[in-house]
Amino acid sequence: MNISKRSILKAMSVALLAPTAHIAIAQISTATAINRAGRFRALSQRCAKAYCQLQLEVMPDNARDVLASAQRLIQVGFEDLGRAGLSGESSKWLAAVQADTNALNGMLGLPPTQAGIVAVSLQADKMLFNANLLTNVLEGITKQASAKLINTAGRQRMLSQRLAKNYFLGVSGAESKLSREQLVEDRAEFKQNLASLAAAPVSTASIRNELQLAQSQWVFFEGALGKKADMESLRNISTTSERLLEVNNNLTTFYEAALKDILGTTS
Repeated sequence: MNISKRSILKAMSVALLAPTAHIAIAQISTATAINRAGRFRALSQRCAKAYCQLQLEVMPDNARDVLASAQRLIQVGFEDLGRAGLSGESSKWLAAVQADTNALNGMLGLPPTQAGIVAVSLQADKMLFNANLLTNVLEGITKQASAKLINTAGRQRMLSQRLAKNYFLGVSGAESKLSREQLVEDRAEFKQNLASLAAAPVSTASIRNELQLAQSQWVFFEGALGKKADMESLRNISTTSERLLEVNNNLTTFYEAALKDILGTTS
């Protein structure tokens, strides 16, 4: 049976939603809160990536599906964290991420232009900055090594999307010195994080398998990043970045489960 790329991407989007089904209605654990906060980082860049694709007319139907999925997951994240009872610094940064999201959604509703994708990218970066602060505050609550692993694996999700976004910005002629530098730095960081996760003492069979998948998907993705830009390479960047996102989302969820085992499911 032939399955369209659009169907595959829709299925991947559903898979990304799957972990939310296991969240308790009354509250969520610290491990889940770190995961959800960290996911905002990736989703900010995923929105910007999809918007760039629309401007470049690269798999536009899939880009619209990806954008809609990312926006839904952002809303799910706010709903989940609303049950976490955040206060102090974490509450402050969550409110900042919400304000950034509102501004980003307003921009995403406009027809994509070259100036528009630059504005969306900058706003997505603001959301990423505040989401990163929120994630780091939540990580600092636990003092457990597994919390850092959730943060690091979650950051890999973001890097996969920011790399694709900046690649598309370059093709569109809207790149900046910052985006060019990020492409180089993010590639190096992604590989360094892969090594750090592989060397971490917290490991299960599921984690080891997913790390192997992440390594193999990274080889495909990095190869696509190094190719001359044409429509085929643009499509490859789109699809491989989504696969890499899915693998690292699974990996983050496995580290979340490991931290729950250490702290207890309600901690």
